[in-house]
Amino acid sequence: MRKLGMIGGTSWFSTAMYYEQINKAVAKARGGLSSAPLVLESLDLAPVAALELAGEWDQVGEIVAAAAARLEAAGAEGLILCSNTTHKVAPAVEAAVGVPLLHIADVTAEKLAADGVQKAGLIGTRFTMGESFFRERIEARGIALALPDPETAAHIDRIIFEELAKGQVSRSSQRLLKTCVTEMGKARQQAVILGCTELVLLVDPGANVIPVYDTTALHAAAAARWILDE
Repeated sequence: MRKLGMIGGTSWFSTAMYYEQINKAVAKARGGLSSAPLVLESLDLAPVAALELAGEWDQVGEIVAAAAARLEAAGAEGLILCSNTTHKVAPAVEAAVGVPLLHIADVTAEKLAADGVQKAGLIGTRFTMGESFFRERIEARGIALALPDPETAAHIDRIIFEELAKGQVSRSSQRLLKTCVTEMGKARQQAVILGCTELVLLVDPGANVIPVYDTTALHAAAAARWILDE
C-alpha cells in the first residue's frame, strides 16, 4: 500500500470523517487487521479561517504548502487536502512538493460525468461557490453548475463557518439546506454537490428529491483506492 499524507483540521470534524472512511475502505478491501498507512498534519483552523475571511490567501498558501512539505518529508507518497475551500491554494501545495495531490474537484467531476450528470447545483463556502478553483474543474467536464440565490448562499456560508466548523448542527440549518436542495430540484438540476466537507453533517445524501454528491465521501473513497493502488 502507498502512504497518504492528509492536511486536515479545516475543520477537524470532516477530517475525522476522512480518517474513518479511508480506513474502513482499506479494511474492507484487504481484510483482517488491515488499516491505511496515513500521516496527518492537522492545522489550527482559527488562524487559517481568519486569513481566508480577510482575503490573505498568500499566507494561507504558505501555511498549507509548509504542511505539505512536512508530510512529504515524513514519507507521504501522495497528498489530500481534507477541505474543499483549502483547494483554493492547491497550486501552492503542488509547487511545494514532488508528490501528487488528489484534487477533490477532479474526483467529484469524474463521478458526475460517469453518472451522466450535465447540470448540477453547487453549495459550499462563499469561496467554493463564487470562485473558479473548484467550479472550473467541474465545468471542464461539460457539467453546468447552478448556485443558490445570493441570500441563501450567504446563509450557507455563515452556517459553515459559525456552526459546522464547530461541530454544531441546528434544526433551522437543516431545514434551510433541505429547502435549498429541493429548490434546485425544482429548477431541474440533475444533482446537488455538497461542496463543503462539513455539509454532510446537515444533509443526508440518501434522503433527498434529487441525487446528492457528498464530496467528502467521494474524496475519501478515491484516497482509499489510491492507497490500494487501484
